[in-house]
Amino acid sequence: MAKRFRRNGENMDILNEAKKNFDYMVRIRRHMHEYPENSGVEYETVKYIASELDALGIEYVVVPEGGIIGQIHGGKPGKTVLLRADMDALPIKESKTNLTKEKVCISKNDGISHACGHDAHTAMLLAEAKILNENKEDLNGNIVLLFERGEEAGGNIRNLLPYAVETMKLKIDTCMATHVKWDVPTGTISAEPGAVFSGAYGFIIKLHGQAGHGSRPDLAHSVLDCFNNIYNHINMIRMKYVAPTDILTCSVGFVNCGTVRNIIPDELTFGGTIRTFNVDGAGTPFVKQLMDVVEKECELCQCTYEILHMPDPLFECQNNAVCSEIAKNAVRKYIGEDAVTVAQPWMASESMQTCLKLWPGIITFTGIQSEEAGTGANHHTPEFDVDERGMIYGVAAALGYVKDFLNYDKEIPFKPFEGTLKNLVERNL
Repeated sequence: MAKRFRRNGENMDILNEAKKNFDYMVRIRRHMHEYPENSGVEYETVKYIASELDALGIEYVVVPEGGIIGQIHGGKPGKTVLLRADMDALPIKESKTNLTKEKVCISKNDGISHACGHDAHTAMLLAEAKILNENKEDLNGNIVLLFERGEEAGGNIRNLLPYAVETMKLKIDTCMATHVKWDVPTGTISAEPGAVFSGAYGFIIKLHGQAGHGSRPDLAHSVLDCFNNIYNHINMIRMKYVAPTDILTCSVGFVNCGTVRNIIPDELTFGGTIRTFNVDGAGTPFVKQLMDVVEKECELCQCTYEILHMPDPLFECQNNAVCSEIAKNAVRKYIGEDAVTVAQPWMASESMQTCLKLWPGIITFTGIQSEEAGTGANHHTPEFDVDERGMIYGVAAALGYVKDFLNYDKEIPFKPFEGTLKNLVERNL
């Protein structure tokens, strides 16, 4: 088995290695699925992952309010590959059934469930760690394992990455992660270049006006009128200031205003998000115009405003073109040509963007959709479920990427984030 990771070996059977560890992945995934924990409180989950690393004999450190960083040192010198998975669940009550049948396991923590597949992500990363550790003497490089807490809430990466970069001073050459995807068929992997997860802005704005009686709106400065004007401008801004080749959405998710039907309120608070695959080229000009509209409409309606929340945006997840090619070729080589697919970019945001801004890398999509298994419900829904067989191919794709990247001897074009690490990791919605 150890010979399978030799630099010039031609008799590698990475897919078979993944298949041999399928039962291991299933055990991990089902335990995590039955005992999910929400973002920021994954204390038992951390203990469970640590116990598995202990059993595998892999060194690691638990980062307070961050997650776990493990290391595997190869038998030969070389580059370092960072493999990352998230572990948190969601405050969603799980359905006992998926699209067509009963699930193989469901959450035992009422009102909390792994409705996004992070249980599968952790199971795959532990299986990858197990296989790589068993073959470490033939690895011409090193592996860093990043188990991230709080991906859904976006808060714990601010502790995890600085610990890896500044405290441990790890030198990373590439990073890789995968996300299971509801509409990608089981047995296939998408590893396309460019933006595959959107960047995102979050905003909460409070309008101040002058209250009045409903019978005399002429004596009031209505924050409702002001907000209505702002809201009606949102689509106009997108049409006029965002190129038609750029995808951007803006939605207002809540409006809080007034409690009495015959009183014109003096305050209104609204909040929402903006998503785009081009933060710098589309998101920045959109936000500038949105704030110009807020200011001008407030002036017109004799209101004022304050920004309660508008942090620097999350960047889109940009897959490096060279890393994408290495990953796709690895899927073809170790799984098969039919395993390569092209998934649509996902209009959701991912904290993996921080890693991809620091190092060249990729986040793939692992297929879990199966009519036979009844899977294919969208993420963050009670019916969401994972076809566990998909984990085999996610693991094989990661192992293939590790092997081929460590043997890749050409320069990889990459421009790292020019700001501070603190600014990067604190970006959030």
